[in-house]
Amino acid sequence: MEMLFAKELTIPLYQVGLLLLMGSLLLCLGRVKLGMFINFLFMFYWGYWLNKEAIFEPGATSINSFTLGVYGFSALIFILALIGFLHNPT
Repeated sequence: MEMLFAKELTIPLYQVGLLLLMGSLLLCLGRVKLGMFINFLFMFYWGYWLNKEAIFEPGATSINSFTLGVYGFSALIFILALIGFLHNPT
């Protein structure tokens, strides 16, 4: 658990502004599901792609089981959220 608190992650300010602009615009247009999906995409991008050097140890050639579990759980959340957003109850 200490590993999670010891890392510093950086997020570019223009991306935060882009998320704020897109999220606000979609919410004002009444596209709540699409706005939530955009938020999911930004969170996954920031957490796993932009800061992958902070997640993986420098020089590591393989993924440890904890990191693989986090990636798998996040992929499952992403797939379930996508199914929930695309489901149209009638």
